[in-house]
Amino acid sequence: MYWEEKFETMSYEEMQRFQLSQLQQTVAWVYEKIPFYKRKLDELGVKPSDIKDIKDLAKLPFTVKNDLRDNYPFGLCALPVQDLVRVHASSGTTGKPITGPYTADDMDQWANCMARTLASAGVSSQDIIQNAYGMGLFTGGLGFHQGAMKIGATIVPTGSGQTERQITIMQDFGVTVLFSTPSYALTIAEKGQQMGVDFKKLPLRVGVFGAEPWTKEMRLEIEERLSIKAREAYGLTEMMGPGVAFDCEVQDGYLHVNEDHIMIEIIDPVTGEVLPDGVKGELVFTAIQRRAMPLLRYRTRDLTLTKREKCVCGRTLIKMEKVYGRSDDMLIISGVNVFPSQVESVLLEEKGIEPQYVIIVRKKGYLDTLEVDVEAKADIFQAGPEKMKEVEKSIESRLRGVIGIGIKTRLVAPGTITRSEGKAKRVIDERKK
Repeated sequence: MYWEEKFETMSYEEMQRFQLSQLQQTVAWVYEKIPFYKRKLDELGVKPSDIKDIKDLAKLPFTVKNDLRDNYPFGLCALPVQDLVRVHASSGTTGKPITGPYTADDMDQWANCMARTLASAGVSSQDIIQNAYGMGLFTGGLGFHQGAMKIGATIVPTGSGQTERQITIMQDFGVTVLFSTPSYALTIAEKGQQMGVDFKKLPLRVGVFGAEPWTKEMRLEIEERLSIKAREAYGLTEMMGPGVAFDCEVQDGYLHVNEDHIMIEIIDPVTGEVLPDGVKGELVFTAIQRRAMPLLRYRTRDLTLTKREKCVCGRTLIKMEKVYGRSDDMLIISGVNVFPSQVESVLLEEKGIEPQYVIIVRKKGYLDTLEVDVEAKADIFQAGPEKMKEVEKSIESRLRGVIGIGIKTRLVAPGTITRSEGKAKRVIDERKK
């Protein structure tokens, strides 16, 4: 199902003409309104009038996360605060938070991008939606909320937490669609099982999840436990929030990018050179319709690749390979790059464990070490230490085969690991203590 068929199935040539027009307007806008960008462009000797071709995007300066922190809170905003209608922000756990200001028109664009995401997942005005994302500065909850409003669905804004109450509402209200982080979806599934709920007998049929990296194995686990189809919404505060990209029914490991709003490039992370489709490099986004804070060539530090072909679903929007983790999440252990998502993929293929785990980073002498605590299934735990040791050795062997280093694995009792009510905390770094 399309929400804006004109753009979702637009020809490559038409999309390029549209993007060029929007890019020209945006560059002129930031040059006039944002001193930071005027200075950057002047340093490069680039004027807005120099943008005559879509390839001229490469002439523009990069923006990095520290630029946003250095200009906190509104140094990169093109308008006075009085002209804004909303301001979101990141958590700021690794420094000053990243602000996301919006004009009324920015909000409408965002709602449309989210409506596309939801429509692609089969959500319609006939659905009853339970929005179990946190509501507040985080863009997830309200981003999903306004997309569902645009579609005309009935929304139950439960927010995150109070999981037993979530399940009661799901049953009593006849909820058909769930919004949450993937990890909280698993928490809901587990609590429902403890309550004796048979999700197969509920009207719930689809979940749209995002806000944290999750693997194909996690998706299949959610689908089995909740008896639903699990779909993805990808985004970041720096662009708009969720709604930057989404998967379709094909679910081939790629996401459609809303490229009439967000232009995508893949660059060599060392040289900054633009790479062709099909070559993996650093993901770079440019907002071409926003007016409060339209970032130019924002370097995400994520590694992925793009491909342009008409999808089986009929969409012609460019596709990006699913990002399984932000580069900020990457751990370097004994010279090996390790993403938590790699560990998750291995764990969720093991039959004897629950999808609840935590990765612990410790310092041993001059070296960093990784350990994984993961919950055993009840029957494995009850089988005793010998069976537990067998499963641990199996996981350690497979982790070494996939990642290339030894990772000590410890099975713990069911229910031991803290459950997520929002974004899961999968890594505990004890080096900082």
